[in-house]
Amino acid sequence: MSDVVSKLWGFCHTLRHDGIDYGDYIEQITFLLFLKMADEKGVEIPPGCDWPALRDKSGTALTDFYIDLLRKLAKQTGILGDIYADAQSRFNNPVNLKKLINLVDEIEWTSLDVDVKAAAYEGLLEQAANEGKKGAGQYFTPRVLIQSIVRVMKPDPRTSKDFTISDPACGTGGFLVSSYEWLIGETKGALDRDVAKRLKKQTYYAQELVARPRRMALMNLYLHGVEPQIILGDTIYDPPSDRRFDVILTNPPFGTKGANQAPTRDDFTIETSNKQLNFVQHVVNVLKPGGRAAMVLPDNCLFEGKAGEVFQILMQDCNLHTVLRLPRGTFTPYSQGVKANVIFFQKGRPTENVWIFDARSNVPGITKKDRPLSREHFAEFEKCYGADPNGTSKRKDLGETGRFRRYAATDIAERSYKLDITWLKDDSLENSDELPDPQDLATEAITELEAIVGDLREIVALVEAEEGIEV
Repeated sequence: MSDVVSKLWGFCHTLRHDGIDYGDYIEQITFLLFLKMADEKGVEIPPGCDWPALRDKSGTALTDFYIDLLRKLAKQTGILGDIYADAQSRFNNPVNLKKLINLVDEIEWTSLDVDVKAAAYEGLLEQAANEGKKGAGQYFTPRVLIQSIVRVMKPDPRTSKDFTISDPACGTGGFLVSSYEWLIGETKGALDRDVAKRLKKQTYYAQELVARPRRMALMNLYLHGVEPQIILGDTIYDPPSDRRFDVILTNPPFGTKGANQAPTRDDFTIETSNKQLNFVQHVVNVLKPGGRAAMVLPDNCLFEGKAGEVFQILMQDCNLHTVLRLPRGTFTPYSQGVKANVIFFQKGRPTENVWIFDARSNVPGITKKDRPLSREHFAEFEKCYGADPNGTSKRKDLGETGRFRRYAATDIAERSYKLDITWLKDDSLENSDELPDPQDLATEAITELEAIVGDLREIVALVEAEEGIEV
């Protein structure tokens, strides 16, 4: 796949002379990849809008045909119309469009053992990030981590007739695609007719703030024979629907961009401008009783100002049974310095014990080439988690030298519900050869400073409110 990405990225340089920036280029590639893969898989496309019809055109007839094709697809009802909504051609030169079509056509994409469009999309974003392109540093959850989360969470629609799975910050749809692929692997594709019917349109739900990743998510699921319901909008600031879910798997966007004020949501108990803590409140509220969730959260969300208040309520309403401390560099190359965790909880009964697995201490930081994230990084965690997706399997505290420890809810309460708990001495931090890169240390410092600034903003807002000053 890296060779394919390099080839696609190389052609991006050519298109700059045609006035196409990397963001537009990535989007145009996804339009073409979808048509090519739909043709390979025999997915139904309206007559005259398919890949062979586009591939056989050239010259100005090609650019005119492509513009008309996008317009026709955007007018389709259902998911196909959603995929191509507001789609526009960015090509002025038919020669460049033809070259890109030929480049896409020479590869049999569905034979590659990867989530092709997402891999190409993320690979191109990675290239853009490496070249310092603004806006390229979006976080995409590594597939290795997604697959580990899905294996322990077991999102199985066969367990009830109204079973639903959601990702309220779905990006390119990685959690939904992996959930579907996990089910196909478990059943070896032999699904009951009723289950297969429900899977098509009534099982997978999501929301995404940005149009381009949403397109990718729709395309990914559609090419798997699934038609998800993915809303384009702001999960935190838009009013929530009445729909509730059995399983929620998500990695809310990190950072503080756009989080200058607390959302006005009647269903949020704690008022905070911290986006990730608001996502925690949202997820708790939209889970069904007995529903379970796994969420990726940066370290500061486990100890920052309002974190204790949010987790106190979470632990009263849910069984927060497991926290996984992720290896340093998990989000390489988008933000190597970000340290993160995954929290696992089930709604409906209070927390008695929180089990923490430390996959970070004395683990060499993840790098793209020399030490890539692999399934082995989570093998011990999955074994310790156990077979029950709700976290109630018999577990063993591995002691002060082990990676898996149990903390009673009373212990967490004494810490003001802050979950930044460590017990292993990290020898790598004392070894100058093992220290993170200066850039990573700087990113880490910025993340912690942003958390402090967020706390200060909320303190100022409280003081001003006390004094009767309009904020």
